[in-house]
Amino acid sequence: MENRVQQKIHIFPARSDLWLVRHGQTDWNLVGRWQGQSPQAPGLNEAGRAQALALQSQLAGKQFAAVYSSDLLRARQTADLLAEPLGLPVSLDPRLREMDLGDWEGLLSNEISARFPQLLLERDSNPVHTSAPRGETPACVAERVASALDDIVMNHCGQPVLIVAHGLSLAVVFCLARGFPLDQIYGYVPGNASLLHVEWEARAHAVEFNHPEFSVV
Repeated sequence: MENRVQQKIHIFPARSDLWLVRHGQTDWNLVGRWQGQSPQAPGLNEAGRAQALALQSQLAGKQFAAVYSSDLLRARQTADLLAEPLGLPVSLDPRLREMDLGDWEGLLSNEISARFPQLLLERDSNPVHTSAPRGETPACVAERVASALDDIVMNHCGQPVLIVAHGLSLAVVFCLARGFPLDQIYGYVPGNASLLHVEWEARAHAVEFNHPEFSVV
């Protein structure tokens, strides 16, 4: 008869160097139209593609274990351009998406200022927990992005990884990795095609499994 004893292995925190890239410019970036996760948001424009190609020289000579990207079009296109000379496939993870901006998506900055002045004031005073109508808070972004990075680091422990994502999602990563308060995130939004480096320590995980023990009855 086979008896199974449940055991638990504790995996200590793993670390990896992460190279973070914000996607290249789009036409909506150029005119100040808020993109978020809008399915209407465009891909890279000519300037954005040129920015991504210019990044190739900055990455030349660096070795990466993997390339990960948000599944939104502008990030995917940037990641494809960067991954090609590295000879690596791009793994898509929707947890790396930009913050969901709800009713603000597709609007120009001045339209948002005119229609939502009180909400913008609330965001200034409580940036971590204020969202656009039907949108997502930075606190929610932090939870999903940290979960994605934990999984990436556990899969590539001690190895450098290239990650392509978005302004707010990368600002969250930068603050979490450097120990900065999340209420400062809007001051750390990188420009298009910016390259950042952080060391990420994955949170500890516990893995359970069933171990067979055999006995004769």
